[in-house]
Amino acid sequence: MKPKRTILCVDDNEQSLSYRKIMLETRGYRVAGYSKGEEALERFKQGGIDLVVTDMAMPGLDGPGLIAAIKNLSPQTPAILIASKVRVYDHDSQADVFLARGMYAPVDLLERIRLLLVRKRGPKRMQERTVVTPTQVGVA
Repeated sequence: MKPKRTILCVDDNEQSLSYRKIMLETRGYRVAGYSKGEEALERFKQGGIDLVVTDMAMPGLDGPGLIAAIKNLSPQTPAILIASKVRVYDHDSQADVFLARGMYAPVDLLERIRLLLVRKRGPKRMQERTVVTPTQVGVA
């Protein structure tokens, strides 16, 4: 059985956070949900987080700020930024993926998460195959 991946979900909108948490947990992920960026960053520092999904606009530490702090600690951790405004690129964001709220289907988010986690893990190593030569079999 594969170990479950842990996703850090951050959104100051409790309804959105709850929806995302349920959606991910029913797909086999562990979810650490937080409504404040500062609390989410403290949880990230404890370790064991495989991917981050965060809202852009939050009071205090916002999404781009949270992602920047996480990438500073762990550059290989993938991050998805969700924003209600498409003009997110006006902000300097280190997110690996940007999704506009209401412009993507839940299956799109799940697929992006799956792809980012595969990319983080890297390609499966090719197992060494034993090549049997005719001399080893007894054929000469």
